[in-house]
Amino acid sequence: MLVFSVAFGLATGATATVARRVGEKDAEGASTVAGQAIFCGIAIALVTGIVGASFAPEFLRLMGASPEVIRAGAGYTRVLLGGDISIILIFLLNGVFRGAGDAATAMRTLWLANLVNLALDPCLIFGLGFFPKLGVMGAAVATTTGRSIGVLYQFWVLFGGQRRITLARRHLRIDWEVLGRLLRLSSTCMFQYFVAFASWVSLARINSTFGSAAVAGYTLAIRIILFALMPSWGICSAAATLVGQNLGAKRPERSERAVWLGGAYNMSVLTGVGAIFFLLARPLVSCFTTDPQVALYAVDCLRLVSLGYPFYAWGMVMEQAFNGAGDSWTPTKINLGCYWAFQIPLALWLSSRVGAPGVYWAICGAESVLAVVAVLLFRRGKWKEVKV
Repeated sequence: MLVFSVAFGLATGATATVARRVGEKDAEGASTVAGQAIFCGIAIALVTGIVGASFAPEFLRLMGASPEVIRAGAGYTRVLLGGDISIILIFLLNGVFRGAGDAATAMRTLWLANLVNLALDPCLIFGLGFFPKLGVMGAAVATTTGRSIGVLYQFWVLFGGQRRITLARRHLRIDWEVLGRLLRLSSTCMFQYFVAFASWVSLARINSTFGSAAVAGYTLAIRIILFALMPSWGICSAAATLVGQNLGAKRPERSERAVWLGGAYNMSVLTGVGAIFFLLARPLVSCFTTDPQVALYAVDCLRLVSLGYPFYAWGMVMEQAFNGAGDSWTPTKINLGCYWAFQIPLALWLSSRVGAPGVYWAICGAESVLAVVAVLLFRRGKWKEVKV
């Protein structure tokens, strides 16, 4: 999640800047931004990859993992963090494609990466055929391999000259002015996502105090929740792109309309998903675990978190709308207030009284408050005046 904060931050900065250049009909400027974004991504990934691979067991120990979990998970963590260049670049380049309005290529990239991952998982985990039996670490190797193939496909598209945005060798030379603007915007976005992801990590740490079953149940429920949010992220990305492009074209009223429509669509989708999760939590969880203790925690998490889905829909779209406009400080401040100043203290207080479900209630409460605050700030309209 902490690596994701870097990847998402760079991707968000790239999306906003590329979208603005596309709206201004500046194709060369959009390609230059993409080249500088790649340079940033590779440089950051080398540093974080070395640190992550070197200190993987220590990170797990810091998160409260038991010796058994560290023995089983150190290899997985080392491979995943050591190969984080694939994580950063796949999200970064998809951000470039989305900023250019080429969401289809971003979708194909993720389909390719995930299909390779799905195919390799059983082979590398269980040692099927001629593949080595790597156990838990095999899942990380499969994921990293799938993402790496996705990145190669992205480069093939970018240098192929057949899409809305293309790269040439001249775009990979450092342009200090463009690089500086991109870094200023992306660094704020990175911090914004770091605040959010660090909050999730903190919640996982609080949850871990209730034992391995609570950790497994929480992790399972969050995986299901994140999977269900994928269509919503698509809507949010579309809203961010439309905001940036229309601001670049000097059409702020169209930017605003895109956001309100995106929020309404997202709420429709997530309200339905939330109802399904609340009513069918037990059969959904039973598809992934037969452990009654794990299932109990997972069902509680799925049901309680799903209560806030109509609010999450608006919060997600509004924050990405700010980012698409280049106003990354507003959602950063919202995240600081709603996550660090509200969600984490609330989770600590509630969990001390009702156990692990207190963490789940804190997620629902904080995300709902975030949505209300984000809508109110969006209506003020100051995001329309930001220059990128």
